[in-house]
Amino acid sequence: MRRAIALGALAIAGTLAAQTMPGPSRLARGYLAEPAPVDSILLSPAPPAAGSPAEARDVAAAQAALGLAGGPRWSLATKDADLFAPDVTAAFSCAAGREIGATATPATNRLLRRTLADFGLSTSAIKRKFQRSRPFMANGRPSCTPAAEPMLKSDGSYPSGHSAIGYGWGLILAELVPDRADALVARGRAFGDSRRVCNAHWLSDTEEGRIAGAAVLARLHADAAFRADLDAARSELLAVRAVPPTHDCAAESAALDLTR
Repeated sequence: MRRAIALGALAIAGTLAAQTMPGPSRLARGYLAEPAPVDSILLSPAPPAAGSPAEARDVAAAQAALGLAGGPRWSLATKDADLFAPDVTAAFSCAAGREIGATATPATNRLLRRTLADFGLSTSAIKRKFQRSRPFMANGRPSCTPAAEPMLKSDGSYPSGHSAIGYGWGLILAELVPDRADALVARGRAFGDSRRVCNAHWLSDTEEGRIAGAAVLARLHADAAFRADLDAARSELLAVRAVPPTHDCAAESAALDLTR
């Protein structure tokens, strides 16, 4: 029950920073001040208007995603959807060329988990303003997280908080592992696009989520606590022996290739 409450809090971008999870999934407060680290209404324009070419582009991208249901990319998107999984940061292990997680890279894992609140809350104001309906509500097809659909229906689709988180994490890790920067930023982008694949967000939702994520990261760099933890993570990654990813990286690469 507590897990469901915390997941709902993130989806409505309400009080995530105040939520905690038991055991290995415990989430810390974000680095930045509540209720939101950036002004998402200023950052992003209104969502595509009904009947506009931009809306048609969103509908076409959602239709293309429906063809992936049940396949490898859908499975990866389903895994990316669970932000409270104990191993969620390991989604970037293949892109990093080393295992990322609580055991292999504890300082890096803590850094990413703490920023989850900052990135996740970054889209809250504009979500509330427009309350855009989600693709599964429009096309009648299931999302990859059907149990969450009742809660998602009350949470605006635009922009995607998941996309802000994934892209923000990719950018952070690109700083920490610069020789893998391209792969890490690409994985962050794919993490957000998983929401389109899941039939839970429109393409423009994920694109504007990346804008929010980049803006939050700029703010984070002005925070002394974040910079200290970033330095600690960088030192860790330099000092700790790289552990090969436990993920099937070939399968992940093949799944991502399906949408290119």
